[in-house]
Amino acid sequence: MARTRFVPDRGLTARMTLVMFLLGALFVALVVALMYAFSSFALIIGIGGLGVAWYQWYSSDTLAMRAMRAREVTPEEAPELHGMIDRLCAMADMPKPRVGVADLDLPNAFATGRSPDRAVVCVTTGILGRLTAEELEGVLAHELSHVAHRDVLVMTVASSAGIVAGMLTRGAQWGGLGFFGRRNNNNGGAPAFLVALVVSLVVYAVSFLLMRLLSRYRELCADRAGAYLTMKPGALASALQKITGEISTIPQRDLRASSAMNAFFIAPAISGISMRSITSTHPSLEQRLEQLARIQAELGRA
Repeated sequence: MARTRFVPDRGLTARMTLVMFLLGALFVALVVALMYAFSSFALIIGIGGLGVAWYQWYSSDTLAMRAMRAREVTPEEAPELHGMIDRLCAMADMPKPRVGVADLDLPNAFATGRSPDRAVVCVTTGILGRLTAEELEGVLAHELSHVAHRDVLVMTVASSAGIVAGMLTRGAQWGGLGFFGRRNNNNGGAPAFLVALVVSLVVYAVSFLLMRLLSRYRELCADRAGAYLTMKPGALASALQKITGEISTIPQRDLRASSAMNAFFIAPAISGISMRSITSTHPSLEQRLEQLARIQAELGRA
């Protein structure tokens, strides 16, 4: 992580390193398998897939802001928000990221960007109108810790792995269709289809699992680091309760429209208990509140 006053977490560093290594190995195995099945055709798709992954990494901040219909705001446009981030960055001894606002009633916040110098912290108008100053400060400290820990970069790369894998396997299948059409009198194309299907399922399942495991841990880590920076874990706990409660009142149509950003939100845009909440990118609210309560007790004793 970058040198800041946020509490370091070796567990997060180890997990990010492991996820990047496993995803890299998985991607190499995917390209090799498709090259074996479809000869040089998979190499072309592999180069294209790497290009897409690079573009998503390079433009992650722009893509996320566009997906949320957010805009960057100046200190003149949002003086209180900028002032709060200025204070937190001074406390954490870190570069100030850009600041964005999304005109959405959904109360939420996220951080994205390929590096601390290119990072952006964005909040919705819904969260600005629902939280107190102390609660908003806790949320912003949480998001700034993501930037300092550089886990936003890892999550961006991890999320692109599934997209690239899908492109590779779909392209290989189209190639297999032509291959199969030219040889419809034998079964030469059938093994290629099976390879593409099996590899696609394995890559998706592994990347899905790795993203969930890393995402849940990094959220707990950001809660912890943000709480220690502000020394007000109770404010963050109150903010999480408010955000989660308010999300349950947002129409399902609006929640679905923002669900693509769930892995980056401070709280997922999910209402109620379902398979989507069971496989959520975030730990349960109870886990997060329990951790913050322990930090509050620890700071009280100190």
